[in-house]
Amino acid sequence: MSPILSVRNLCVQRSATRILSDISWTVLRGEHWVILGANGSGKTSLLSSLTGYLSPTSGSISVLGQTFGESDWRDLRTHVGIVSSSVRQMLPDHEPALVTVISGKYAMIDYWGRIKPADRLAAARILRQVEVHHLADRRWEVLSQGERQRVLIGRALMAKPRLLILDEPCAGLDPVAREHFLAFIQRLGSRREAPALIFVTHHVEEIVPVFTHALLLRGGRVLAAGKKGPVLNSTSVSKTFHAPLRLTHRHGRYVLRAKGGIGENVRDGGMQH
Repeated sequence: MSPILSVRNLCVQRSATRILSDISWTVLRGEHWVILGANGSGKTSLLSSLTGYLSPTSGSISVLGQTFGESDWRDLRTHVGIVSSSVRQMLPDHEPALVTVISGKYAMIDYWGRIKPADRLAAARILRQVEVHHLADRRWEVLSQGERQRVLIGRALMAKPRLLILDEPCAGLDPVAREHFLAFIQRLGSRREAPALIFVTHHVEEIVPVFTHALLLRGGRVLAAGKKGPVLNSTSVSKTFHAPLRLTHRHGRYVLRAKGGIGENVRDGGMQH
């Protein structure tokens, strides 16, 4: 099976600082991945490399069989949608949600020009797909954080990506909005036509059942990668976050506690899944 994404021996070094070291990772069709790591683990640098904004010192990155540096990176980036705080901060306050979605087809911020009827119809369909069709005429400045995240996903889907990267999409959401958003991600990833998802977080509670695989980063290196069940356990997560932690799995979701914290037996030195 031809991979959606293939990263081989990726290294990024700036001056004497090694940012990423020997990252190898493959995403196949039908897989949805979580990237888990503490602040400073290399998550942002890896994303910047995947989207062509950070040039590797060595190694290779291929999307749909085309390799950055050998193919037109501008064309390759059209196959990779990304939802991040940097995009969210650049969007103009006056822009209606429908226009924001349309702008994704052209990788344009502050869309200008006449809107094609076909683009309007396509954007309306995508707004229904991301479950906010009623916000089509609502301006960006009055959308809630959760509504903005869904519109941004719609904007990314407008370009028909094969890979969709969600960079800490729950940041800033209150607990209720977060749960509604995660339920939406579960529905989105379960659809037959869904792109491969990469969900970047440092909160295990955000890992919903639709995610099949996990990549754990520590110090710019891959600590563990593979199917979610074997990879996510108390030992691996403790190593990821440099602390003794207990990871449990209940009703399809993960719960993380610090050893010796509230509700933990401080004399119990073992770690369990």
